[in-house]
Amino acid sequence: METATVRAGVLDIAIERHGDPGGRSVVLAHGFPYDPRCFDDVVALLVASGADVVVPYLRGYGPTQFISPTTVRSGQQAALAHDLRELIIAMDLDQPVVAGFDWGGRAACLVSLLWPELVSGLATVGGYNVQDIAASATPAPPHLDRRAWYQYYLHSERGRAGLAEYRAEFAQLLWTEWSPTWRFGDSEFAATAPSFDNPDFVDVVVHSYRHRYGLVDGDPAYAATEDEIAHRRPIGVPTVVLEPTEDPIASLSGTGDHEQHFTDLVDVRPIDCGHNPPQELPSLFADAVRRLF
Repeated sequence: METATVRAGVLDIAIERHGDPGGRSVVLAHGFPYDPRCFDDVVALLVASGADVVVPYLRGYGPTQFISPTTVRSGQQAALAHDLRELIIAMDLDQPVVAGFDWGGRAACLVSLLWPELVSGLATVGGYNVQDIAASATPAPPHLDRRAWYQYYLHSERGRAGLAEYRAEFAQLLWTEWSPTWRFGDSEFAATAPSFDNPDFVDVVVHSYRHRYGLVDGDPAYAATEDEIAHRRPIGVPTVVLEPTEDPIASLSGTGDHEQHFTDLVDVRPIDCGHNPPQELPSLFADAVRRLF
């Protein structure tokens, strides 16, 4: 798969672009620990519908690179939001539908919240993927908190070293735990695993899982954006929410009460899969995006 590079903000973002450049614009954003391969079947379906589909590698993944060696290797939510915003502007995309899950769903939600004029619709897995950092110190019941073991592991330097040493093994374990009904093959995982060899992957991931608990400072460049995010205002663009019924960590994000968080809620669709809907049930993910055309 060939990639192009777009200079956007602090990054040279590697992207894959498919379909008719004059078609309806869509940006698909992957999560942790995945990469654009999770959208391959979704892309084919959207291209068949005449769409112009852009799939970026997030910061810290695959060929995406920081322009400056001095830029903070931040994984905070505001950084992901700015990356997506700058990509849309740099590519001169005409109010694309933004869609994603996990980290990518968070970026899509935040662009829709902060800069709604840039997008025409939002498809988000789980709902309102906006971190409430102020409330992060409040513990959940133990049967829920235990599901976030990987986050607490990365709070320690042992965890950082473990991720650096066992990137693929760590990711493959999470794929297995988070998608209990999906029997992915070795070849499917092997297609994504090289994206974790990005030299910034460990720093970005560790910063993400520490910043969301208030354990480390964010990049000062995004301080004003984090302050704005903290108000947790509702999102006003047309939105489709996908709710995976077999995702064991879905409750960690606290994304319920959709009517409270979305003022133009087009649809809420339960789907019988785990954490990675575009790869597990691509036709249903593509349908959610097309619902916003």
